[in-house]
Amino acid sequence: MKKNKLIEMRELKGFSQPQIAEKLNMDVSNYNRRENGQTKITIEQWEKLANIFNVPLKDIHEYDEKLTIINKDNVAVNYNGANHIYPIPESLLESLQEYITILKEENRELKKKIEKD
Repeated sequence: MKKNKLIEMRELKGFSQPQIAEKLNMDVSNYNRRENGQTKITIEQWEKLANIFNVPLKDIHEYDEKLTIINKDNVAVNYNGANHIYPIPESLLESLQEYITILKEENRELKKKIEKD
């Protein structure tokens, strides 16, 4: 995901990509990939950028897109175009199902109580 707030702030403050890349001790192509969302920006780099621009971190920081899909057997995470699949242990699934059952029962009891009042 393109880092629009970062790009806008860099341009507003009058910096070029080569200037920022030099301040971050990286080459321009590496910095360009960060602005374009192709490479993750570490929290340390975000903080350094905020210091360079002399602005609060919240004014430039943008989270990376992350898509998480949970199904019966695993969790699939797509983070910056890379797919990661993590198996969910059967014991965890059973515990969660038991908890859901408890919550459903509590919900039924609360609905009964509300209807009485």
